[in-house]
Amino acid sequence: MELDKFKIRTDLAFEALDIEKIEDVSEVINDEFEHDKFIIKRTVIPEKVGKEINRKPGIYYCLDTTAIKTHDHDDLVKCEEALSLIIKEVLKAENINPSQQKGLLVGLGNVNVTPDALGPMVMDNVIVTRHMFILNPEEVSEGISEISAIAPGVMGNTGIETYDITEAVIKRIEVDYVIVVDALAAKAVSRVNKTIQVTNTGISPGSGVGNTRKELSKETIGIPVIAIGVPTVVDAVTIAYDTIDLMLKYFNQKMNEKETPGQKIIFAPEKINLTNAQHPEEKYTKEFLGEFGLLGEEEKIQLLQEVLTPNGYNLMVTPKEIDIDIENLTRVISGAIDRTLHTIVDNGIIS
Repeated sequence: MELDKFKIRTDLAFEALDIEKIEDVSEVINDEFEHDKFIIKRTVIPEKVGKEINRKPGIYYCLDTTAIKTHDHDDLVKCEEALSLIIKEVLKAENINPSQQKGLLVGLGNVNVTPDALGPMVMDNVIVTRHMFILNPEEVSEGISEISAIAPGVMGNTGIETYDITEAVIKRIEVDYVIVVDALAAKAVSRVNKTIQVTNTGISPGSGVGNTRKELSKETIGIPVIAIGVPTVVDAVTIAYDTIDLMLKYFNQKMNEKETPGQKIIFAPEKINLTNAQHPEEKYTKEFLGEFGLLGEEEKIQLLQEVLTPNGYNLMVTPKEIDIDIENLTRVISGAIDRTLHTIVDNGIIS
């Protein structure tokens, strides 16, 4: 079977490593550490492995934001600090010193579509200073870096490739590095709006919804491109697969709760934590799902894709809390960028 086109789409590097069958992962660096209560994963992908999983070699950080309580100020500040530390590490890896170099921030996406509005909304909230350096350079306080920002929109509205707009601006104002913010796609429903990825490998505009345009990267633009992305959507195949997976765990847990063998499983409207739940044995999987239960992961994905796609049901889906999530993520990412690029903000002089 040709399964390549049926793989669940994800822009998260550590998910790609889970999905693919890597021949040799000895050169892959996978670290996990914690800042306050926020879990950070660091994945370094070498060139050989990158080719295997169709990912560019480089550094990928993933910040888990599930610990944020809705609109909780302290949680948002702590997450902002954690993200700032990550961005600083990636800038350091690229030998970028914001206080001595000029930067361009680029917010990709469509501001009129909430799941795709993260990039433009972040651009509306970051501190831009290039005009200060042009008009009154002698009055610019120490600790403020020269930063510009643009939100180039989407090709459907402008008729112009995002890459072309960004490249033209870079040539005109002569910046030294670019930081791009965009929406992504994830393999797992649990990571939607709950993970921030930072990488030095650049980004392909529109990749989150499978509408990939010319990439923005060091190879195409000639200067370092740091990409900050958040998965804001999943496709229907992902939701269907995750639902079946959770159902199996649920059946297994309810089966283990039976007092006597052969007792009928009672399904009650109760909330059960399935985070660490196990799958049933193969014989029970077939009992619950029939022949479908005996299919492998890739075969299940293929079948779901074949059923949903021709009928127009493989939709891109976002949570109903998307407005609140985007608002929180905008605050975290814009705040982290300001902390990273302007030491006057990081030191608490400006808040």
